[in-house]
Amino acid sequence: MDGKDRPDRILFVAIVLLVGVGIIMVYSSSVAVAQLRYQTSSFFLKRHVLRALLGLLAMLVAMRIDYHRWQKLAGLGMLVSIFLLSLVLLPRVGWGGSAKGLSRSLNLAFVRFQPSEMVKLVLVFYIARQMTRKEGQIGDFKEGLLPTVCVIGLSLVLIALQPDLGTALVVGMLVFSMFAVAGVRWIHLLKMGFLTLLGAATMIFCVPYCRLRVLSFLDSELDPIGAGYQIEQSLISLGSGGIFGVGLGNSRQKLLFLPEPHTDFVFSILGEELGFVGVVVILALFLLVAWRGLRAARGAADRFGFLMGTGITAMIFLNMAVNVAVVTRLCPTTGLTLPFISYGGSSLLFNLIGMGILLNISRRRLAGKASWKKRRGPCAC
Repeated sequence: MDGKDRPDRILFVAIVLLVGVGIIMVYSSSVAVAQLRYQTSSFFLKRHVLRALLGLLAMLVAMRIDYHRWQKLAGLGMLVSIFLLSLVLLPRVGWGGSAKGLSRSLNLAFVRFQPSEMVKLVLVFYIARQMTRKEGQIGDFKEGLLPTVCVIGLSLVLIALQPDLGTALVVGMLVFSMFAVAGVRWIHLLKMGFLTLLGAATMIFCVPYCRLRVLSFLDSELDPIGAGYQIEQSLISLGSGGIFGVGLGNSRQKLLFLPEPHTDFVFSILGEELGFVGVVVILALFLLVAWRGLRAARGAADRFGFLMGTGITAMIFLNMAVNVAVVTRLCPTTGLTLPFISYGGSSLLFNLIGMGILLNISRRRLAGKASWKKRRGPCAC
């Protein structure tokens, strides 16, 4: 291994381009909302630029840290994450913050922090570490998987209790993906998948907020001015863009028709202003990130690097796929941001840290087939 190898330049450029597009789209989509609420059209832009710069700085730092160090911190990081998720559920003692009545963030001094965004990245470290340590016991559910599944299950329950079904969905798919590439037996995956779906169905049935979103997805006329309003405005926005869009800054739906156009539904405004061509370019950039990320993971020097690189890539791609599915009405509204592009400090920071780690993995690749791959195929069942 040559530790002096340069990081994947194509991956680096794709990330920077997506962050740049995010800055432009956050400003374009938030002008009307910012002017109405804060009497300045650049309110969200200034904050997003600062967060983007901090995130890019964090990415550069993470890119220079040997990714093996995260293996040692995975257990502590998991404990801290679970503790922070627990604090979110205690708004009465002054820790929890709320967004539209939902407790998903912590108000820490001068910043608002969303632990669930941190948990996604920490879970990648934790699963990669556990699946590396227990490589020879993966086929034994009790010895190889049960301790890890219990920790993951606790995290999912705490996220679901916020309630945040969207993040829980992405975390569930992320865990399933990492277990699959680690070589977990399919019978175990199917059993865990069944229990996860059962838990999601129970939550949808018991939580009115989640149930209404699912019912509105199935029938948009059920609550057209309530739960179904945002998705209808999103479809109008996308449909108005046509092939080449109405032009950057010329969206009509951002003029207070589409609620929060700079966060969860920024992709709708992007489609309206840049059209089908712009949408294809952005999706192509995400696919490029996924390809180069998996390439870096495949060339990792060890099993831990392979699993962590695969997990980080899956984390970004799944988050993007669910967000796009929401704004195009392929799945119920979840409240997830579009990686690198939506306004949201916690998601931007931890996504960029993840990309920094992935770039570090790409620096430490091996020429030819790694010995750990010869000993045991990464997808063996």
